[in-house]
Amino acid sequence: MNILAIVVAALIPMVVGFIWYHPKVFGNMWMRATNLTEEQLKTGNMLLIFGLSLLFSLLLAMNIHGLATHDSFVSGALYYVTDGTMKPDPTSEAGKWLEYYQANLAASNHTFKHGAFHGLFVAGLFLVLPVMATNALFERKGWKYVAVNVGYWLLTLTLMGGILAAWD
Repeated sequence: MNILAIVVAALIPMVVGFIWYHPKVFGNMWMRATNLTEEQLKTGNMLLIFGLSLLFSLLLAMNIHGLATHDSFVSGALYYVTDGTMKPDPTSEAGKWLEYYQANLAASNHTFKHGAFHGLFVAGLFLVLPVMATNALFERKGWKYVAVNVGYWLLTLTLMGGILAAWD
């Protein structure tokens, strides 16, 4: 795992959020959808809010890393078929599969395009959209709320996945 890539990816939600939720972009729409005012937003403990956001972004980046490159799935499969040694016999089915994966598939999984695809579709559309839309239904939030927040996460996770896969 590339620690620099994890740290850079963890900063993406902050940078994208600064732009996305700016009043001249989607900030005013988001404030109306959440019934928040600028005055209310200024009253929070910014050190705590941004500190925890960065911590959560680091956790997210570590998880997106494996999703974007498939390396964690490969390692997980090898762990179980090798009794934890992670070194399959080269003549075994697992050994042949690992050799094929490394020779033919691994490099294509470590591109910005591949990581961005998984960030967008797997993490964004198949995880974030259903969770946020379900929460919005129960919180009685409108579709603008869902669109602004899900749009932010789709862009953010696409960029995170792309960077994590390309830098690994």
